Amino acid sequence: MLEVFQKANLVASTHTTVLLTGETGVGKSTLARHIHLSSGSRDKPFIAINCGAIPESLIESELFGHEKGAFTGAISRKTGRFEQAHGGTIFLDEVGTLSLSAQVKLLYFLQDRIFQRVGGTSDIHVAVRIIAATNADLRSLCSRDMFRQDLMYRLNVFPIEIPPLRDRVEDIPLIAGNILNKLKQSLPKKVEGISKEVLEAFENYSWPGNVRELENLLERALILESSSMLTPMSFPPQLFVHQPGCGNELININLPLSQVRKVHMEAIEKQYLQQLLIKNRGRIKDSARQAGIGERHLNKLMSKYGLDKKEFKSLQVT
Repeated sequence: MLEVFQKANLVASTHTTVLLTGETGVGKSTLARHIHLSSGSRDKPFIAINCGAIPESLIESELFGHEKGAFTGAISRKTGRFEQAHGGTIFLDEVGTLSLSAQVKLLYFLQDRIFQRVGGTSDIHVAVRIIAATNADLRSLCSRDMFRQDLMYRLNVFPIEIPPLRDRVEDIPLIAGNILNKLKQSLPKKVEGISKEVLEAFENYSWPGNVRELENLLERALILESSSMLTPMSFPPQLFVHQPGCGNELININLPLSQVRKVHMEAIEKQYLQQLLIKNRGRIKDSARQAGIGERHLNKLMSKYGLDKKEFKSLQVT
């Protein structure tokens, strides 16, 4: 990652086109914004476009704008994203998803930084830096005729590959700490840090969703946590399954079996209630019915484990 940021800082002072590669969730958009904010155009616009989220029929209008009457529904002139980004940076995320026709239009723009709005006849010149990102192998797409080779070369002027989170586990405590501090600004919880057991589980997890998955888990845990530290009970149990070394630390063999059973049954009970309340967004009646207990019994259990129904009302089930 030191090499990644070294490259990013070197290219930031130029207007060179940058291609960011890496798995989904590794932080390509964050690095793109870092390059922009480290450049001489930091006070100019930073326009981000998710190429995969725009319908093919609208991509040209979205990127380059259109004139009034250019097509059905074009009731007024619209400026495109490239025009809006003049003087600054345009970030083309998931660029590998662009259709071949959209790739042609982008290629023509990259050659001279000149375009015409849809339905227009006047050339428009913009000074803008291009940062593209993809989690796909563009060379492989080119070999299958799914991506233009000439466009790949235009984009791949200064490539930066961001490694997945599982290959930089030593960064996880720092990343998790930074994420937690940001989350606490919008979620007023008195949580001071992350427990040792959780950090060890983080280091042994494969992180298929990378930093984005870590952020989602921390946000969920911060909402659920009732103590001053993020503990295993606020995270999905599968995070701690089959983790090397975690069994001896989670189970205290110095305690009698009856006490160990009680401790772990309570942990499971709390996780069950948390998941149930998340599903029902804090609705006591629905949660009690699904648990097969009375509302009064559920309220007593929630009080026992420090669970507040208000914390679950705004949660989205995923």
